[in-house]
Amino acid sequence: MRPRLAIVPGDPSGIGPELIAKLLNEEGVRDAADILLVGDSHLWQRGAAQAGEAVTLTTIPEQEAGTFKGLAHLEMNTIDPAHVQIAEVTVAGGTTSLRCLDKALDLAVAGHVDGVLFAPFNKAAMTAAGLNAEDEHKYMARYLGFEGYHSEINVLDELMTTRVTSHIGLKDVAANIDGPGIQRAIELAHATLARAGKSRPHVAVAALNPHAGDNGKFGREEIDVIEPVVKACQAKQMNVTGPWPSDTVFLKAKRGEVDAVVTMYHDQGQIAIKLMGFERGVTIAGGLPIPVATPAHGTAFDIAGQGIANVGATRQAFDLLVRMALTAKAETAA
Repeated sequence: MRPRLAIVPGDPSGIGPELIAKLLNEEGVRDAADILLVGDSHLWQRGAAQAGEAVTLTTIPEQEAGTFKGLAHLEMNTIDPAHVQIAEVTVAGGTTSLRCLDKALDLAVAGHVDGVLFAPFNKAAMTAAGLNAEDEHKYMARYLGFEGYHSEINVLDELMTTRVTSHIGLKDVAANIDGPGIQRAIELAHATLARAGKSRPHVAVAALNPHAGDNGKFGREEIDVIEPVVKACQAKQMNVTGPWPSDTVFLKAKRGEVDAVVTMYHDQGQIAIKLMGFERGVTIAGGLPIPVATPAHGTAFDIAGQGIANVGATRQAFDLLVRMALTAKAETAA
């Protein structure tokens, strides 16, 4: 059973189209899934030229989006070729990003595809084009009308990280750490690992303060807020431990002793996981009803159009999405 995946080119000013062209020529990719390229044909052709790879487009009408096999292409008309400005933030680039993403989500809602992979977006371009959300993850949830808990999850090889607070100022973190938020983050990490095929995953919870508060000397969040949630999860037979000092918990993760780390704020996890393997990092839209994945790096304007982009993270995102989509298909069939 092969999943059916929609792939979106990302911001045309960046390395996205090049990355997808390289991905499609990676060994085993076309055998792992049926792939529908969603976007303007000239973007895919540009990406193939940048990558120096052959990508043959077999364009299908939208009414065949639910029956395609192998590698197919759904034509879009979102940006004039003359408006593609390499390595520049443009409204046109943001517009095509949003419109292609919308179409891919529509296909997933209709049951035509089982998951969505998007190449890197540029948030400034998307905001200029009307994103009107904190990031693409919040945008997707709103577009889908999904009101449940969801959060960006970062993945490096077999390790996942998620966080209790995300894109807020560091001075506001402590005030936004509470029991329900920690509980949701732990449950999301656990559920996402299960969807990726991990049985009884070990979720480690990071502390907020230095030395995990040192018995309250450096703050009581560990004692009053974090530890009670960890114990409550353990009482539910979940394999959850912590709070661990944040300067040592990723040593445990690096040794493969845990499957996920729940951090209290953005950089607490991002710095560690990117140092451990920036070129392999993946971001998934944890909690959304549709499996969605993307490489964790950005549009890399500094090397856009040069044909030297590393496809490693995009391949990792594709492989993880295949696993998640297969699990989602099995859950739907059950």
